[in-house]
Amino acid sequence: DSAYDRAARKIDLIEQDRATPGSRIWLTLEELNAYGSRVVAESVPQGVRDTKLELAPGRAIGSALVDFAKVRAVKGEPPNVLLAWLLSGERPVRAEARIESRGGQATVYVQQVTVSGMTASGSTLDFLIQQFLLPAYPTAKIGRPFPLKHGVDRLEIGSAGVNVVMAAQPPAR
Repeated sequence: DSAYDRAARKIDLIEQDRATPGSRIWLTLEELNAYGSRVVAESVPQGVRDTKLELAPGRAIGSALVDFAKVRAVKGEPPNVLLAWLLSGERPVRAEARIESRGGQATVYVQQVTVSGMTASGSTLDFLIQQFLLPAYPTAKIGRPFPLKHGVDRLEIGSAGVNVVMAAQPPAR
């Protein structure tokens, strides 16, 4: 079995509401990287490559090489000439987030984003999230709690992987 196949089976178990209430489902860092790489490649076939996830207790760090002009074009939003010039070409991107979860809810706090060696954090990062990320992804929940689905109670994030802890009682249907 490949790392992607193992991750896909575990994620399907959760998403199809077949995980045993109160159980823990362990996703290794290798499995998460394999799964994430495949999902990114399928959803953004051009413009993102060399994705990598790193974990630390309660934190996730994602990195990739991104050509923002190609990503926008794939989404059907070709930038104007000036933006195309500014955005074209691959850029190393790294995003760091702290993740809290309990009681069937999670909150993601983006702590910093680095693009081509330039790091944004604090109020600058908040501005970029409000002006660029949320208009492009209006359902994203940054800094606000959101419900975990499929009976997941919490995520226990460590450097070697993530324990998906299922609620003791199955979700009401």
